[in-house]
Amino acid sequence: MAAHWNPSLYQGSHAFVWEYGRDLLQLLAPQAGERILDIGCGTGQLAAEIARAGAHVTAIDNSAAMIEQARRNFPEVRFELADARSLPYREQFEAVFSNAALHWVSDPDAAAAGIARALKPGGRFVAELGGKGNNQLLQAAVFQALGKLGVTPEAVRMPWFFPSIGEYAPILERYGLEVTFAALFDRPTRLDNGARGLADWVAMFGSCWTEALSIEQRPEFQRLLEAYAAPGSFRDGCWFVDYRRLRLVAMRTHRPQSGP
Repeated sequence: MAAHWNPSLYQGSHAFVWEYGRDLLQLLAPQAGERILDIGCGTGQLAAEIARAGAHVTAIDNSAAMIEQARRNFPEVRFELADARSLPYREQFEAVFSNAALHWVSDPDAAAAGIARALKPGGRFVAELGGKGNNQLLQAAVFQALGKLGVTPEAVRMPWFFPSIGEYAPILERYGLEVTFAALFDRPTRLDNGARGLADWVAMFGSCWTEALSIEQRPEFQRLLEAYAAPGSFRDGCWFVDYRRLRLVAMRTHRPQSGP
C-alpha cells in the first residue's frame, strides 16, 4: 500500500472511500463475538462500525500516520501498524475484511497467503478493491498531460494492481480461499470540493504521477490534466473519477500453503 498518506486530507475530502465501504459491510455481516481483521483500515471508520456490531476487531494499516489518526478517532478499537504482505496472524479470525486497500499491495500472492493463514478454517474473506479498467479515463488524461511536459509512461512507477475476476480469483484459490462471489462493476464517483476536487484527489492518491515532475512543473501539470480530463470527468461543477471496483467473497476451505 502507499507509503505516505495525509490523514487530514483523507478525512476531509475523501469520505467517499469509507462511505461506499458501508455497503460492503452487508456482505461481511459481522456477528457479535467474532474476531475480524480489517486490512487497510485508514482512519478507522469502517473498523469502528464492525466493532459496533459486537465483533472484536483488529484493524491494520501500513501508514503510521493513518494508524495514529484512527486511534485518536476510535480509541476503543484495536489498531496495529502492519503490512498486508507480511501479516503475522495464524488462524485467529473468523473473517478478514478489506475495503479500497488491496489494489495498493505490490505482491498480491503474499497478501493472499497471509489472509489465508490469518483465517480459521471455514472463515470468510470479504473485500473490495480497484478492478480492471479502474481510472482508465483519468489515467489517459494524466499521461497526455505528462507527455506535454516531456515525461514518458516508462518514467512513472505505477503503484496499483487492478485485476480482473479471472486474474484475482486464481491467486486466492492458490492459498485455499474459494471464491463464492465476485463482481466487477463501474462506480463513477463524485469528488468533494467542487472545482478543487481533482487537485485534492491527485494530492491524496496521485503522487506517483507528480513525483516524475519538478516542483515548478506541477502547477502546469494540474492545469493540463484538468483541461484534458474535463470533457469526460467534469459536470455540474464537480469532478468525477471513473472508478471500477472488484468485490468478492471467499471462504478458507483447507489448510493454506506456507509460502510466500
